Parts: sequence; structure tokens; C-alpha cells
Amino acid sequence: MRLALLTLALIGVALSLLAVTAFAERNLVPTLERSFEVCPDRPAEPSWMQEVPLRQAYQRVLVQDIYRAQNLERIVESGNCDCETRFPSWYAAEEVFHERHASDERWEMLEASDAYNRRANDVRIEAKAICEAAGNW
Repeated sequence: MRLALLTLALIGVALSLLAVTAFAERNLVPTLERSFEVCPDRPAEPSWMQEVPLRQAYQRVLVQDIYRAQNLERIVESGNCDCETRFPSWYAAEEVFHERHASDERWEMLEASDAYNRRANDVRIEAKAICEAAGNW
């Protein structure tokens, strides 16, 4: 008799946990909007970058890589990691892309991306230390 009551109690607990889990999952609403804990007012990527066809996504990636390298280098050069320094407008990265890379072949853009990533990685640790001290990492 006690075993039957214990079994019923365990089944009841299991069912209530399933109900709570199902209720919680229904309340999770995915969103496409990005939110950031650090520097939440970051400038959005230029609209043309978001409209780049999938087969040419390497162009968008290159601009992102230029942006990242420029920003990390700027932090290290200035010793400053306020939000405007860490996440400025995209203008300078766009300008470099259009002046130096827009007419490149795909393979040239991929090589350029690698080069910008190396530049960013060369200063990342130093930039991270500066930004952590400022509370912006």
C-alpha cells in the first residue's frame, strides 16, 4: 500500500514538473532583435551589409573584420574603451572596404579578412584588459 502511494506521489510530482516546463517553454518568445549588456547603444550595421546576397556574404564579413580590427587598435592606441571608441559608426570600416577591397575577387577578400583578423588578434588581449578596467568587455 505504501509503495503504491509513493509511486502515485512520484508520478504526480513528475507530471507537475512536465506541466511547469511546458508552460515555461510556451513563454519563451524568440526575437530577432539583438540586445547587449555592454554598450547597448551600438550603431547598427549599414543596411547595405544586411542586404548582401548569401553567396557574397564574404563581403559583409570583410567589413565586419575591418571594423573589429580598427576598433581594437583604436582602443589600444588611445588607452580608452568608452562605448564610442569600442563601437563607433561603421563609416571608417565602410570607407576602407570601398576604397581598397570593393572590386577585389572573392579570394582576395578572404585573404584580406584573414589579415584583418590577425591584426585584431594581435591587439585583442591588450584591448580586453583596457576594456575590462572600464567595465566595457
